[in-house]
Amino acid sequence: MQLSSKSEYALLALLELAGHYHDGEPLQIRQIAAKQNIPDRYLEQLLATLRRCGLIRSLRGAKGGYILGREPWKITLFEVVGCIEGLDSQKPENNSPLKTLESAVVWDVWQEVCSSANSVLQKYTIQDLCEQRDAKRQVDIMYYI
Repeated sequence: MQLSSKSEYALLALLELAGHYHDGEPLQIRQIAAKQNIPDRYLEQLLATLRRCGLIRSLRGAKGGYILGREPWKITLFEVVGCIEGLDSQKPENNSPLKTLESAVVWDVWQEVCSSANSVLQKYTIQDLCEQRDAKRQVDIMYYI
């Protein structure tokens, strides 16, 4: 299993917005894109998807931009990945009957993998990522002193 670039960029954008959450100032696409090295056009599409899911809000005007839709400790990674990848990717496909006993065994194990991955994604929030980032920054600062 891999983290898609769509989900990674969405999480990076949300991390950037979370870093400015207490300022209350919206960030523009070009600011987020420059800081996180995300192509502007791609980020624009991702932010539109995140906005439709209610994870961020957009503000119009000269000082407009994007802000988090709610507190960073209330946004789980599960919600973000579900929003970006679509809810269908979170649910198992149960349309086709399993043809063999081996297929059933593989299916059961795969369901356990998905369940475990979803549990981890539900456990972490954007705030948790911010705290981990800040802790790593402190370690890096101490290392260079």
